[in-house]
Amino acid sequence: MRKRYNDLNHHLRSIFGERVQKLTVDAGFSCPNRDGTLSTGGCIYCSPKGSGTGAHALGLSISEQIMQSKPGLIRRYKARKFMVYFQAFSNTYGPLEKLKAVYDEALSFDDVVALSIGTRPDCVDEPVLDLLGDYAKKRLIWMEYGLQSPHDNTLITINRGHDFACFKSVLPPSQKRGLKVCAHIILGLPGEDRAMMLEGAKILSDLGVDGVKIHLLYVIKNTVLETMYQNGDFHCLEKDEYAQLVCDYLERLSPDMVIHRITGDPHPDELVAPQWPLKKSDTTNLIGSILEQRDSYQGQYYNR
Repeated sequence: MRKRYNDLNHHLRSIFGERVQKLTVDAGFSCPNRDGTLSTGGCIYCSPKGSGTGAHALGLSISEQIMQSKPGLIRRYKARKFMVYFQAFSNTYGPLEKLKAVYDEALSFDDVVALSIGTRPDCVDEPVLDLLGDYAKKRLIWMEYGLQSPHDNTLITINRGHDFACFKSVLPPSQKRGLKVCAHIILGLPGEDRAMMLEGAKILSDLGVDGVKIHLLYVIKNTVLETMYQNGDFHCLEKDEYAQLVCDYLERLSPDMVIHRITGDPHPDELVAPQWPLKKSDTTNLIGSILEQRDSYQGQYYNR
């Protein structure tokens, strides 16, 4: 049954005529908020290991990671086409030669029809965008910019290291080169109430952002957020509270936006709280049920 929001799977099917499965790789990049350029502590919620698979640390090349992942994805999803997702840390943060080498390696597979590049808006410049724009002439390229919030006070609180103006500045030159832009947004950040979070949906929609990835803020080990949580300075959203909020957010997004994700996916060994995100399908099913109960859909309350 078709979902009540414009999910990535349906979007890719509409372009390629069949399922395109996302495949995650780790290219071993760092982050200016970790290596001392901006900070050494990173964002308050970020694990020192980042969000990647750790495959690079094991010595696996991009090609080896792709070849190891494909058989299981083919068995599970019957996929014949793939979008390679460069996930861990900031995947445009490095010498142009290295960037080109890893992107070329991923695109050397005939069944890789798209790339998705996870990075920060302060980690792209004209040469990087030109390189990616060249790929976009033949392949689908998504730029996943970690924004987290359009509110500058929040970005300061989470030690993000850039402001909202930084994100806005990379949007036109990215889209001008044929790149699709996905903004990462976290719901439940410290200091943000419901009105602030829902305002963010309209802000991104009015800017013409192509897609959004919605994350839940959860607490993982060895982070500043864990200390805040243990000290009683941070409250985690409950499952129903989060699901209702996601539905509210979707209703206020432009119907043209592609929804890449509607919840987080924590590693069980790192998770401190809450525990309910470990059952991801329960959360996504709940969000779908609420939209059905409301008889609502993405963009229902969006007015440009």
